[in-house]
Amino acid sequence: MTTKKAVYERFGIASYWVVVPDREKPSVVAFDLSNGTYKQIAHVSGDELFRAERPFPVTVVPSDLVARLPR
Repeated sequence: MTTKKAVYERFGIASYWVVVPDREKPSVVAFDLSNGTYKQIAHVSGDELFRAERPFPVTVVPSDLVARLPR
């Protein structure tokens, strides 16, 4: 959340997502680059939907990301 995000920001990578694969409360935090600085555009968890356009159109549901993880 700190070093990698700062490096990506410095290199101008348009989007940065953090996926927290916690089986009880999975989440996704998304950032988009704006004027050289990342701005948080979403923080969703559980069954909430995240619809992104950048870096490509996609819909993500955090609980779907962990649904098949072994217990």
